[in-house]
Amino acid sequence: MPHIKVKPFDTAIVETKIPQSRLLKFRATAVNRGDELWGVELEGKEFLLQVKQYEDEVLIKYDKVTRPLKVNLLKEALSQVADELKLGIIASNIAQHKETRFASVYEKQIEDFYDIAFPKEKVSVEVGFGSGRHLLYQAKKNPDTLFIGLEIHTPSAQQVLKQIELQGLDNIWVVNYDARLFLEMLPSNLLEQVFVHFPVPWDKKPHRRVISPSFLSESMRVLRKGGRLELRTDSDNYFWYALETFFAVPKTQVEIRKNEALEVTSKYEARWLKMEKDIYDVYVTCQEVSDPHEITMDFNFNIVKYRKGLEMSLPQKALVFEDYFVHIERLYRSGGNRLLVKCSFGSFDRPEHKYLLLDENGCRYFVSPPVKTSVNHKAHQKLTELLSNVECN
Repeated sequence: MPHIKVKPFDTAIVETKIPQSRLLKFRATAVNRGDELWGVELEGKEFLLQVKQYEDEVLIKYDKVTRPLKVNLLKEALSQVADELKLGIIASNIAQHKETRFASVYEKQIEDFYDIAFPKEKVSVEVGFGSGRHLLYQAKKNPDTLFIGLEIHTPSAQQVLKQIELQGLDNIWVVNYDARLFLEMLPSNLLEQVFVHFPVPWDKKPHRRVISPSFLSESMRVLRKGGRLELRTDSDNYFWYALETFFAVPKTQVEIRKNEALEVTSKYEARWLKMEKDIYDVYVTCQEVSDPHEITMDFNFNIVKYRKGLEMSLPQKALVFEDYFVHIERLYRSGGNRLLVKCSFGSFDRPEHKYLLLDENGCRYFVSPPVKTSVNHKAHQKLTELLSNVECN
């Protein structure tokens, strides 16, 4: 991913450039650490750049939590920073390549789904589409259906956006977001299918698996009656784990198939077939109409402002509750009256990673609020209490 390595320089020079800069917005230095973050804004997008100083060079790169989907935006920001600060570049990978503009209309942000109109009567979701072969095939085969592809691997999402333009498709939305959180943004009884093809098994970290009791529950809510959750895996462990999860609910309809050939295969599936690995398909059918789903939670920090000594009052260890947690991971000071807080919170199997930006005028999520789920709202209230010393109901 984009970065530049430059000759050593006094990073405090950024403070003098901010008032005149159209790009640089603030500089925040880590408490008890040597690294720092620079807040930037380019083409209406806010994000952070990480700055790490070494003995013979300074590394400036993107921040994973706030990075925009468009790689060229990151490259342009790094290039402008180097120009504004007149930095001596030692090495970089910020050469820009032509990016498609047409496909960008099919890139959706998680915030778009708070109030969105679906252009097709039928809607399906694919979780972790990887190379996009299956997603693109389904969209081409079913032009009357909108396919929402979810992929947290940014380069894969970018490649599919390019393919949308090249293949002339208009029925795919690409969302660079965690599927475990995304489903809670959808209305009930919407989807025809939820595809989960070859998810990462996570045998050593099972809490990170896509399939879980809560994911199953949300899938059944967003599927119409008769719609299906479709799991395809080559992992014996994942297959048996999924069956245990699916059969743990009081009422379910499950169909199992083994080594069934699909009309389209990924390059990895083709490799596994040559190795004669078993491939399992598990279909879970939604059997009932779900109640309407409304999102009315407030994620504003109405009573929170920066106050002197706040850094000392925040807990250093994670706070763990029955169904959620809050962890203040790192603090960054920006001037004498601004604080940037890196934190994680929410459910144990679907945590959020966010920054909070506090000053004397208020507090906000930088750059976007969390998904509006019940556990995230509980965590938000706890964050409000920690930052304001006022108990929330």
